[in-house]
Amino acid sequence: MLPALLTAASPPPPTVEVSVTGLRSAKGQVLVCLTTNRKAFPDCSKDANSVRMAVKAADAENFAIHAPAAGTYAIAVVHDENSNNKLDTAIFLPKEGFGFSRNPTITVGPPSFKSASFAVAGDMRQSIRMKYML
Repeated sequence: MLPALLTAASPPPPTVEVSVTGLRSAKGQVLVCLTTNRKAFPDCSKDANSVRMAVKAADAENFAIHAPAAGTYAIAVVHDENSNNKLDTAIFLPKEGFGFSRNPTITVGPPSFKSASFAVAGDMRQSIRMKYML
C-alpha cells in the first residue's frame, strides 16, 4: 500500500527564482508579494492566498519564492529601507524603491496585473529592476 501512495504523490510546487537589481543600498528589507489575484495586485494584503515575504536587502540579489501551484502570477517588490513594513510616500510619490515582474513601464500609478503577469508551469526565473522616484 505504501509504494502506491508514494508514486501517487503530487509534484512539489513550482519555484520562482527572483533576482532584484538596482537597489540603492543594502539597508532594510525587500517586501515581496506573489499573487494570482488581479484585483489584489500590487497590494497583496487583500489576497489571503498570496505569498508574502521579507528578504534582507543585502540578500535580495537572488532568492526563491515557492508558488502554491501552476498558474498566472505577478510579483511586486518594495525596498523598505527603514524596515517599517510599508512603502513610504511623500506627496503621492514613493520615497522608497519598487519593482514588478516583467519590468513594465511605469507612468502614473502601478502597472496592471496583465503587464506584470507571467505563467508558472514549473520552476522558473524572474529578474526585477528597482525604480526610485525620490
